[in-house]
Amino acid sequence: MQLSPLAQRLDKLLRGAVNDPTHWPVTSRWSTGLAGVDQGLLAAAARELTAHLLEEPGREPCDVLVTAGAAGMDAEASARLAGELGPIWAAEQALVLGWDVEGRALFAEAVRTRADHEARRKPDGVTAWLSELPGYRDVARTALETAAARVAAIHAGELPYQAEKAVTGTEKAVLGRAARVALHMDEPWLPALLDGLLPGIAVAPAQARTLPSQGLLFELARATEEHPTPEAISALRAARAATRHTGVPMQLDRMFKRIEAALANRLEVAFRLPDGRVRQAVGAHTAVIEIGDGVELSWWHGDKKLKSVPAAVRREHPGEVKRLRELAKQTRQQQATLARALEAGYAAGAAAPPYRQLEGQPITDRLIWEFEVEPGVWRSEPGMTVPDVPVRLWHPARAPMEEVRAWREVVQDKELRQPFKQAFREVYLLTPAEEETATYSSRFAGHVVHYRRLYALFKQRGWQAGFLGPWDGGYEGTARRVMAGGRWRAVLDHGLCEQEYAGVESVCFERLTDGVWRVAPLTEVPALVFSEAMRDVDLFVAVTSIAADPTWIGHGPDRLREYWETGSFAELTPSAEVRRDALARLIGRTAIADRCTVAGRFLVVRGDLRTYKIHLGSGNVLMEPNDAYLCIVARADPHAGLFLPFEEDGRLALILSKAFLLAHDTAVTDPSITRQIRG
Repeated sequence: MQLSPLAQRLDKLLRGAVNDPTHWPVTSRWSTGLAGVDQGLLAAAARELTAHLLEEPGREPCDVLVTAGAAGMDAEASARLAGELGPIWAAEQALVLGWDVEGRALFAEAVRTRADHEARRKPDGVTAWLSELPGYRDVARTALETAAARVAAIHAGELPYQAEKAVTGTEKAVLGRAARVALHMDEPWLPALLDGLLPGIAVAPAQARTLPSQGLLFELARATEEHPTPEAISALRAARAATRHTGVPMQLDRMFKRIEAALANRLEVAFRLPDGRVRQAVGAHTAVIEIGDGVELSWWHGDKKLKSVPAAVRREHPGEVKRLRELAKQTRQQQATLARALEAGYAAGAAAPPYRQLEGQPITDRLIWEFEVEPGVWRSEPGMTVPDVPVRLWHPARAPMEEVRAWREVVQDKELRQPFKQAFREVYLLTPAEEETATYSSRFAGHVVHYRRLYALFKQRGWQAGFLGPWDGGYEGTARRVMAGGRWRAVLDHGLCEQEYAGVESVCFERLTDGVWRVAPLTEVPALVFSEAMRDVDLFVAVTSIAADPTWIGHGPDRLREYWETGSFAELTPSAEVRRDALARLIGRTAIADRCTVAGRFLVVRGDLRTYKIHLGSGNVLMEPNDAYLCIVARADPHAGLFLPFEEDGRLALILSKAFLLAHDTAVTDPSITRQIRG
């Protein structure tokens, strides 16, 4: 069917993409693109396009509601769509039909934008916009409850089971929108619904390995990634445990890494995680899950702690043993998530995270807290010990150097393993060069990194970035991390310089102003937001730089050799300076103390054959007297029982492992190392 020029114009307006969904438009493309068009001609073209869309396979039903409204064809179009698309769609359709054409057009654009940007995971304002629409939260609940009732009926045998047919593609899209709104609003009715719905769509009612709807399971997992809650994560884990499909658990495990990292940015809900402690009688014995440096499941008989699961418990209560082991594993995951959430609180800006929710949590005992004992006067204490006063996490950027040194001594002397680096945390202050550039920092520009490792770290640390590659515009990119409750955003420019390598470029900061992200002067960025973002970038470089790869030399492009040679032994970054401080405290407690000295950028180790200089940034080694390079690929386990105050990127343990090896260089048997040492 050949559409008239005006009908084609309407169709193009409907299908056009929205380039920037972060600031949702006040007016639609429909109204702005049709200004001045005669209403009679518009209605005729809308009738023509509506008839065409109703017969077009795979058309977007929301588009039909727009043209039907302009054409006066609501009754005909809604009856046709409701009959084809079912009750879940009908709940949303009934609300949309109550709006004027402009409202419908904005909704259609929201739906299309959600789909256009889903694959790239770009943050957008669509869900927040939907949440504020009168009546949409009720529609979201109705749609999800209808889906849950249908899945329950399938498992009860009241509806026939067909693999992947529990919902249609259109219903999946509606339910994805509904779940995002409910998760975004943290609706109190949602956890109980997801507890039934998610495992229900993950396992067939019979013994088949198929699913009622794998598509809906992953759609709800993506919704949880964008708006995570502890309860939704628990329901997804139950679905993972229930499914018989071999590939679904692996896909969900990859998603859990992103979901838990995202939860750290929703402090208002993340702190609802349970404390994880359990004491439960199992027959004549007692199972205890307790939390210290880690999470331990232990078995007791009276006051006696047993070495393993009692034989009687294994024999008589195998299901309970399995459940408790799974609970201990889940507790480890929850504690790791809670630690990430607490650490994210440093960049909360002016907002005050609800730390008092954590009273009684074991994790608080291993952290340093500050209490406002008088207006503007904060006192630091270990554990959450001072009641009924404002509390915040202690950060070295807010403390004098003497206090920082004192807390580092406490952590070291008491061998207090903190859930994240706190006492030994790096501080990044604005430099004169950054004050001069005003809106960007080149502090880490010029570093060359292994790109895939960098991209993996982006995801791990909660930075959003597209994957770069040989396609149009695919060689340059940005990574963004939203901070301070959504008010600030750090932006790291980077680009591919070879197939496997990327170059790190400048960092800038954007502030959300009137719904739009705008670059801000560095002097206006909150101090902890700046420090935490730059700490992430330092970590990216430290972990992924080719200069930190002892095997790179001779295996990469010649034009990158100069960077490797200079970067391997460069001046120390703040993370390496903290490592130097920790090593200076540690090395005197080791068996090789008399052979080691911390000198500038290096840990100098005196062996029997040579003296070695281990760079405290890269971990690479030079040999005296001629600074010959020594290539060692060592295990990161320096000495059994040696307490390390932190181990975020493995570099501290790696340096110590090389020190222990080289202090006894006559005992080295690896021919690749001895050949280099002896020349």
